[in-house]
Amino acid sequence: MGKDLYTVLGVAKGATKAEIKTAYHKLARKYHPDVNKDNPSAAEKFKEISAAYDILGDDEKRRKYDNNEIDADGKPTGFGAGFGGFDGGRPFGQGGFYSSSSTGGQGANFDFSSIFGDDIFSAFGGGARGGYQGFGGASRRPRKGEDITYTMRIDFLTAVRGGERQVSLGGRNINVKIPSGTVNGQTLRLKGLGAPGHYNGEPGDVLITLNVDKHPYFELEGQNITMELPISVKEAILGAKVTVPTIDGQVAVKVPPYAGSGDKLRLKGKGIKNRNGQGDQIITLKIVAPRTKSPELEKVLQSLPDENVRTF
Repeated sequence: MGKDLYTVLGVAKGATKAEIKTAYHKLARKYHPDVNKDNPSAAEKFKEISAAYDILGDDEKRRKYDNNEIDADGKPTGFGAGFGGFDGGRPFGQGGFYSSSSTGGQGANFDFSSIFGDDIFSAFGGGARGGYQGFGGASRRPRKGEDITYTMRIDFLTAVRGGERQVSLGGRNINVKIPSGTVNGQTLRLKGLGAPGHYNGEPGDVLITLNVDKHPYFELEGQNITMELPISVKEAILGAKVTVPTIDGQVAVKVPPYAGSGDKLRLKGKGIKNRNGQGDQIITLKIVAPRTKSPELEKVLQSLPDENVRTF
C-alpha cells in the first residue's frame, strides 16, 4: 500500500484547506534544506511534504486523490485513468512532474512564495531566487520581492540623539542607523534588504517601525526638548541657580526672582540637531508648595500684605 499524503502532512483526511496549508507551512520551515545543511535527509523530507501539498493544496487534485483517480505521486490509477486521465494533453494530471533540485520536490507549476510568504526566503538565504521557464520557454514577468516588516523598541535618548542598533533578520545581522529626532511610530526603510524578487525581480525592502520609550522628564516637540522643572517657593521668590539635565549632560540655569509657575526658560542649542537646524531645550517652571508644616513660613507669609493675583 502506498504512502498516505494526509499522514505525510500530519492532518486528518477531513482537514480543511487552511489546516492543510498551516501544516505544510510548519513542516516546510522545519525541513527546508537551507536550515538543515547538516542533515541530508531533510531534503528528501522536504521533497515529500512539498509533493504532498502540491496535491492536497489543490482542490481538483485533492478531489482526484480522494476518489483514487490519482496516486500519491500524482499519477493516474486504473485503466480508465491511464487513457482518460490526461489533462489538456499533459500526462499524469496537473503537476505530475517534479524537479530534482537541491531544495527538492518543487512542482513544475509550484510557486513557493504563495505558500511561505516571501519573507521565508530571506530567512533561508534567498533560496527562491531565479526565473521560471514554463512550458514553451515563456518566462514569467519579474516581480519585486515582498517587504519585510519589523518592530524595534528604542530608548528616548537614542531616538533624540540618533544612534545605531543591530537587528537579526533571516540569519543576517543588519546595522540600522537611527536618525536624530526620531519620533514614536516612525518607520525606517532599508532598501533592497527584503525578500528576494520573483523571476529575477528586484528584492523588497525592510520596513522597521520604531517604538520609542517614554522618558521620566523629557519630551520631544519638533526639534525642541521640553521638560518641567519643579522649584520651591523660596527659589521662586528669591531666585536660584539650579542644576538641570539635558540630553547631553547636566547644566546650571538661573531661576529669576519672583518666577511663576508656567514661566519658561530657554537653553539655546540644547535640542535636536538635524538638517533642519538646531533646536533648544524649553524648561517650564512649576512652583511646588512644601508638604510639611512650617510655622516659621506661615508667620512670614501672614506678615505679608494681601495681594490679588486673580483676574476673574
